[in-house]
Amino acid sequence: MRKYNTYLNLIRSINTINAVRRRVVVTGLGVVSPLGTGSELVWTNILKGKCGIVALNDEEYINLPCRLAGLIPREKDGIVEKALSKSTLKSMAPATSLALVATSEALKDANWTPKSEHCKEMTGVAIGMGMIDLNDVCITNEALKVGYNKVSPFFVPRILPNMAAGHISIKYGFRGPNHSVSTACATGAHSIGDAFRFIKNGDADVMVCGGAEACISPLAIAGFCRLRALSTSFNGEPHKASRPFDKKRDGFVMGEGAAILILEEYEHAFKRSAKMYAEILGYGLSGDASHITTPREDGSGAMLSMARALKDGNLQKEDITYINAHATSTPIGDGIESTAIKSLFKEHALKISVSSTKGAHGHLLGAAGNLEAMFTILSCYHGVLPPTLNLDDPVDDLCYVAKNAKKWDHEKRIALKNSFGFGGTNASLCIANIL
Repeated sequence: MRKYNTYLNLIRSINTINAVRRRVVVTGLGVVSPLGTGSELVWTNILKGKCGIVALNDEEYINLPCRLAGLIPREKDGIVEKALSKSTLKSMAPATSLALVATSEALKDANWTPKSEHCKEMTGVAIGMGMIDLNDVCITNEALKVGYNKVSPFFVPRILPNMAAGHISIKYGFRGPNHSVSTACATGAHSIGDAFRFIKNGDADVMVCGGAEACISPLAIAGFCRLRALSTSFNGEPHKASRPFDKKRDGFVMGEGAAILILEEYEHAFKRSAKMYAEILGYGLSGDASHITTPREDGSGAMLSMARALKDGNLQKEDITYINAHATSTPIGDGIESTAIKSLFKEHALKISVSSTKGAHGHLLGAAGNLEAMFTILSCYHGVLPPTLNLDDPVDDLCYVAKNAKKWDHEKRIALKNSFGFGGTNASLCIANIL
């Protein structure tokens, strides 16, 4: 019995050491967004200061206070047009189709096409969405009025938030963790963070993770307008509507798209000579426990999230030199995030570069945190910080990256990515370059 206990203790010690040593890196990226399709194109466009926010000119939007959105560019016979064809959308939601496009690119970028059952069993999927397609619900309800047989047998599968993860798992045969979260605008960041922990804990060696959103419709726009959440002052100048941290901001702009990351255990990636963009160092979560749409005024919920991400990554506040902010361009939210940054980092706050890319692509809701995490990862990789568009008159004296991209002059580049959602849900990720 003594020998057996000694053996068990040895195994536990080895497992503990292995768990500590499991690093998580990013080896693949894929994206479909208002700035285009393909990570290289989208990264180039964000650095050039291009904007994907356009007018909604269809007649059904005419009487709505907000008549603009971040729409995905669609070309005839293009990859997005094919993914959103009528035949495809009979069995899956638009967001699921977009997730499949982004996943295909990410897996190709990572050069990960596992053949063995073991590799497939150690590859998981964690992809969520913030909202179902409300237009699908409306159309199906009208079909039911005509007759029961007019309701599509795919209706329920189309509106389930976990179906993007399900379709991807089925298509590629991935049998690791099959996970999906729906935490409003923090969905994408939570998906990445959860995938990070799956690998860290040994549940998987590779995770396909991110989020997708495609819910722009008159009903969705009207609903957010009634919440007084959307921008309504720039309908004639769509490219000026989303203006994070600017004093003239008056609400966010809805966007659509999908961004997928391939996370991988470091040794696993190293052995197969995979390209490594960056490393995920820490993940923090918190709840505001305050209001269904408004964060705590003192920013304490965001502070907890950021502080927990730093603790998880074993980092000091001074290690952070860039924050990719959640900042959606709402009058209340941006100011509270700024307050949280100042309160947590104190005097070091003025040495941290801060930007929000939502001025270029709008707010992708459940696909926001992952798209912006992708930009943060590429910033770590290339040493360049993406700009905040339309930032003419900042709310305070933080070191904002405004209008133009900026070189990130640090050998060790460590960033914090924030995402916050309705219901008071918060997520923060610590991301760094690999030396």
